[in-house]
Amino acid sequence: MDSENAQPVTRLGRPHPLGATWQGDGTNFAVFSANATGIDVCLYDEDEATPYRTASLPECTNQIWHGLLQDVRPGSRYLLRAHGAYQPRAGHRFNPAQALIDPYARALDGHVTWDAAMYSYDLEAADDILDVNETPNDAFMPKCLVVGDDFDWGDYRAPKVPWLETVIYETHVKG
Repeated sequence: MDSENAQPVTRLGRPHPLGATWQGDGTNFAVFSANATGIDVCLYDEDEATPYRTASLPECTNQIWHGLLQDVRPGSRYLLRAHGAYQPRAGHRFNPAQALIDPYARALDGHVTWDAAMYSYDLEAADDILDVNETPNDAFMPKCLVVGDDFDWGDYRAPKVPWLETVIYETHVKG
């Protein structure tokens, strides 16, 4: 869907934390992109391939697009669409026809079905010509899920270890 046709978000939201965060009165969406000109959130009903609503994130703070959708609750299914330049040779492959998984999603529903629609470029084009593929891929994508933070900690309490007795371990995934 085009950004011009997207429905507005009811509140600006916050740039942190990244991803979809249930706030109790709605869900805050925050997505980093250094080069996007806009990010849309597409909401889907159960087993539907086309979104029933698309909302543009209205604010960009320090390269983080964000907004709060008041009627989006835990269990809601969504994907993202990124707007920007399609310049493959410059490393930019923005294609709003292609739905994207939220890189900060905490849960997914479904699985990837490989299809020509999954590629941002036309597979039939010559190798040196990377024409944009405007076929929507929503039907072939797993959907992200909004997750609530309603875990019941029961009788568990914070350990309250004094700083002098605290040891912090650090691990780097790449290393």
